[in-house]
Amino acid sequence: MPDATRTPDVDAAHIEPIHQDGLPGHESQLEPKPDWQPRYPGSGRLKGKVALITGGDSGIGRATAVLFAREGAKVAIAYLCEHDDAKKTERICREEGAETLAIPGDLGDPDHAREVVRQVIDEWGQLDVLVNNAGEQHAARDVTDIAPEQLQRTFQTNIFAMFYLVQAARPHLKKGAAIINTTSITMYQGSPELLDYSATKGAITAFTRSLNDNLIGDGIRVNAVAPGPIWTPLNPMGGAPKEKIAKFGESTPMGRPGQPNEVAPCYLFLACEDSSYMSGQVLHPNGGTVVGG
Repeated sequence: MPDATRTPDVDAAHIEPIHQDGLPGHESQLEPKPDWQPRYPGSGRLKGKVALITGGDSGIGRATAVLFAREGAKVAIAYLCEHDDAKKTERICREEGAETLAIPGDLGDPDHAREVVRQVIDEWGQLDVLVNNAGEQHAARDVTDIAPEQLQRTFQTNIFAMFYLVQAARPHLKKGAAIINTTSITMYQGSPELLDYSATKGAITAFTRSLNDNLIGDGIRVNAVAPGPIWTPLNPMGGAPKEKIAKFGESTPMGRPGQPNEVAPCYLFLACEDSSYMSGQVLHPNGGTVVGG
């Protein structure tokens, strides 16, 4: 079992990290390694639940999957093609005592989104928590540098996939189910080099609030998490300019990037009964930056 007492690597921002162009990124190639380990013993808050986590192979998705496993959930992870990372996440979840399922493929394809949900239902017969976390970003210095293909791809991955998965999952979500979407601090602050990414995150926040209004009457809660700069493969492996990586996260009030295991507890809180009177809301693990909404 992973060390539950491990604390975040506060010095991560001061270690010279690698930068690799091209997404998706592999956490197995990332240095320094992100902290995904749960920091506390489990207490059974998700016992008997089935959770589907997209982008669950690495970063925030991995940390959330392992935390959910520690809290008693059966965990399915959906990912694109990072098989090495996915196998590690599966192994870690099983070491926590959880049944696991890993499903590769492009969630921007509605047929695949339906297939992912079908496999989860075939395996366990229920779906209680849907975490829409998968995403991609590509830096561009000027709006004219964003090719139509990039624009379409970013929206397809970041927001269309959420619609497809919710549509596929909806018949199986019963009273007490929870949907948690990953938005971003860029939705509130904007980002001059992540125009298309920030636009998708604005769409995700609006989707979260509107979906809440659509589903809350049936007892299904919908919330979101808006991380700040978190040390995951998303940024250094093509999602941020090279010159910014060495100082990644230093502009936050805390002066460092966050670690995935500092964000995952937000998803656990929103997935379990601790947040039973919260819906349509957004949590902000961002290093102390105050944002509206």
